[in-house]
Amino acid sequence: MSAPLTTALPPYATLLGFTRYVDRTGPTKATFVGGLRRQRASRSGFNPHGQFVKALKADIAFHTGGTHLAGVAGVVKPRWRPLYQALTPGATRWLHSLGEPGQVDLAQTRDALAMLGDLPVKINPHFGVRYADGRAEAVRLHFDEAAPSPEAALATLHLMRRHMDAVLPHAEPVLVDVRRGEAHRMPEGVKPEQIEQWLAGEAAAFRAIWSTAA
Repeated sequence: MSAPLTTALPPYATLLGFTRYVDRTGPTKATFVGGLRRQRASRSGFNPHGQFVKALKADIAFHTGGTHLAGVAGVVKPRWRPLYQALTPGATRWLHSLGEPGQVDLAQTRDALAMLGDLPVKINPHFGVRYADGRAEAVRLHFDEAAPSPEAALATLHLMRRHMDAVLPHAEPVLVDVRRGEAHRMPEGVKPEQIEQWLAGEAAAFRAIWSTAA
């Protein structure tokens, strides 16, 4: 009799999953990884933010300054309207912080696969922005009610920058806290080698938990 399919699942994480994992401590890490593994095995999961991201991208691409964001809560299913209404003010503030709409364009990003030791982590920004002066940013959106912790933000920004040649060449990584309309960028003076050492340890623990959760 063959073994259950779930026992053959190789360890894997998305950027969101891995950075949420590093933000946890103690037994909550194991509980979280077990949940990710079960979700992967069942191929379940739903992204409630899809229409919101499309509206934000449309406002950047068409230089409309927030009109798509202003209307998106009215076109989604009623169950998602409170979420969209909570996200819209902060996203609009961030959009306006980019400057004149005509001076900013949408840029295409690509996903990349990071290897942290033997753990594959999918690096998937939501989109890129390109300014009239030639600067570019690869943007990852943070939708949670709580603001991103310094550790989660640092891990996100480091892994995006690590693979920027594939994601959006010559761009800088940005993590946008949508609810608060705040952009987080790589802090000055950080030492990449120390971040790599920290994340390698986290990835090794993630793999071990994943295996024992089988």
